[in-house]
Amino acid sequence: LALGLAAIAPALAAPPTDADINRLLAASRAQNMLDSMVPRMEEMQRQQFQQIAQQRKLDNAQKAQLQRIEQRSSETIRQALSWQQLRPMYVDLYKKTFSKEDVLAMAEFYESSAGQSLLDKTPALMQNAMVAIQDRMQPLFVDLQKDLEAIVNEAPAQAAPAKYCLLYTSDAADE
Repeated sequence: LALGLAAIAPALAAPPTDADINRLLAASRAQNMLDSMVPRMEEMQRQQFQQIAQQRKLDNAQKAQLQRIEQRSSETIRQALSWQQLRPMYVDLYKKTFSKEDVLAMAEFYESSAGQSLLDKTPALMQNAMVAIQDRMQPLFVDLQKDLEAIVNEAPAQAAPAKYCLLYTSDAADE
């Protein structure tokens, strides 16, 4: 009986109110984080458009059209990722995911000095993590580049199909 009650207790937990969730979103600086993401996404998009322009020989009219598409795309991103658009989604997701107790505990943490310190230092942590990951991946990319160059530069092997046929023939003979 105790196990049964323990299993359904989370389902009976009180749902958070909009005010509870808004408190958490404010304390966790959710809007600031979202607002800081948009320029990075726009920059990535700008680089993609720049690559497209460099890969193709575009005349002035095509360049102007590409620039208009880039502007429109940027406006669409800004609108779709605006806090005004996403806040209701966040509130709904938090309501579906967390209990009132969870939301209040998280809000209290983010309002604390430890929570504020975490928020203050997370960007530096993420930057350091990206550098560390890039450092770790660099030797792998060097090895991959060497392998690719070896494959591209090797002479076409005529013996490979014959080996395949021999293996196939010997396998067929074993059956």
